[in-house]
Amino acid sequence: MIWTNSIRRVKFALVGTAVVIAATSLLISHRLIHDLKAEEVAKMEVWAEAMRSLMSADETTDLNLVLKVINSNNTIPLLVLDSHGRVTTCRNLPINARTEADSLSRVADIAQAMQHDAHRMKMWLTPDADAGIARGDYLLIYYRESVMLRRLTAFPYVQLGVVSLFIAIAIFALLSSKRAEQNKVWVGLSKETAHQLGTPISSLMAWTEVLKETYPDDPLLREMQTDVQRLEMIAERFSKIGSAPELKLLPILPLIDKAIGYVRRRVSAQVSITCTEAPTALSAPLCAPLFEWVIEVICKNAVDAMSGAGSIVLTPFRSGDRVVVEIADTGKGIARKDFKTVFRPGYTTKQRGWGLGLSLAKRIVEEYHHGRIYVKASEPGQGTTFRIELPAAQT
Repeated sequence: MIWTNSIRRVKFALVGTAVVIAATSLLISHRLIHDLKAEEVAKMEVWAEAMRSLMSADETTDLNLVLKVINSNNTIPLLVLDSHGRVTTCRNLPINARTEADSLSRVADIAQAMQHDAHRMKMWLTPDADAGIARGDYLLIYYRESVMLRRLTAFPYVQLGVVSLFIAIAIFALLSSKRAEQNKVWVGLSKETAHQLGTPISSLMAWTEVLKETYPDDPLLREMQTDVQRLEMIAERFSKIGSAPELKLLPILPLIDKAIGYVRRRVSAQVSITCTEAPTALSAPLCAPLFEWVIEVICKNAVDAMSGAGSIVLTPFRSGDRVVVEIADTGKGIARKDFKTVFRPGYTTKQRGWGLGLSLAKRIVEEYHHGRIYVKASEPGQGTTFRIELPAAQT
């Protein structure tokens, strides 16, 4: 719980940091872009006045300053059309043509495009008969933002993407670290449990053998031996949880029968536990003690959800390259919002439950058997169906 709370705080801190960085970057970039746009508009107004002066100049006009202003624009793409729609000037456009004909065609295409998506300035010209300028003549100047301004406009979003990627990687690393830590805890706890159980179980087995010599036909002794064997199986299960179990190709039905037989002997006679016959023989790579444990866990949870009466039906079958076992009960059901929550460690609806059974079952099925376990269907008051999918034996 402490580790989970710590991870949650770190995630909130990372997300908060990302939001602050993104907001700051967007605000600064927005202000900078606004200032640069205003500066480019001012430059274009000066450039337009220079063009007006050039068009209205006579032979005595000093054009050095005018030409300097016109030629100083090396960044803003622009196109100038006269009042008849003819291109008179263009600068900083990506023409890239090899021949003059290609160049003219390319300029015409760009002019058509810029009339729809570029900024426009209209400049009336002073009539001048000598210069061929009639009353009502004007110039249309179309221009776009400079390449630098367009790149700067996209930069905040690129930066936001990089920050988001960094945060995602950091959270993934934290979750992976958490998962690795949990795995170490599982393995350590399982090995220690198996080790601690080993010595007293061995002692109990020895004492039952001693008692067997004195009371060979005592039914209580047989029950004691059964319980000791059960303890031995539990210790074996914990030892296999604490290490990589060896999977063997085994028929699935005998293991199901063994698991439900154990549960059946320990529940009320009003609880019916049955397994339907599979249409074909079903085999899968399994660790028998662990698979039986999964079946027992789900069946015991189903019994707890029935309040002492009901039915549990196990249906094994083949589906493509999977062996499937569906376990349906008539218990109180699970709310849809809890379909995934029930597999989390610590989740329980029982007053004295540990909330580890289904978490262990999920670990056994998915990590050790490379399968899948999930709640297929459930509604409050309508029972629950769990579904286990395992890789089938290759035929």
